Amino acid sequence: MNSDVNILQLIIATVLFFVMMFGIGFILNMLLKTTFFPIYLFIIVLVPVFIWQTWDDTKTFSGNFTSFTFVDILPGIGALIGAYVSGATIRLLRRGGYKMF
Repeated sequence: MNSDVNILQLIIATVLFFVMMFGIGFILNMLLKTTFFPIYLFIIVLVPVFIWQTWDDTKTFSGNFTSFTFVDILPGIGALIGAYVSGATIRLLRRGGYKMF
C-alpha cells in the first residue's frame, strides 16, 4: 500500500510540475514575445537552485550528484517538458496567425 501511494505521489508531482511550467512558460512567452525563454530560465536558474538546495557539505562532489534518485529527477524532467511544450504551443499559435502571441 505504501509503495502504491509513493508512485501515485510521483505521478501527481510530475504532472503538477509539467502544468506549472507550461502555464508559467506560456505567460512569459506572451509577455516577453520569446519562444523558448522558459527553457533557458529553467536551465540557468532552477537547476542550479535545486542542486544548491539539496547540496550536502559532508559528501564529496561526486557523492552529491550520485545521491539524486529517479524520484528526484522525474519531476524536473516533467517541468522541462512543460517549458518546451509551452514554447512549441506559442510557436504554433504564432504560425497560425494569432497576433496576441
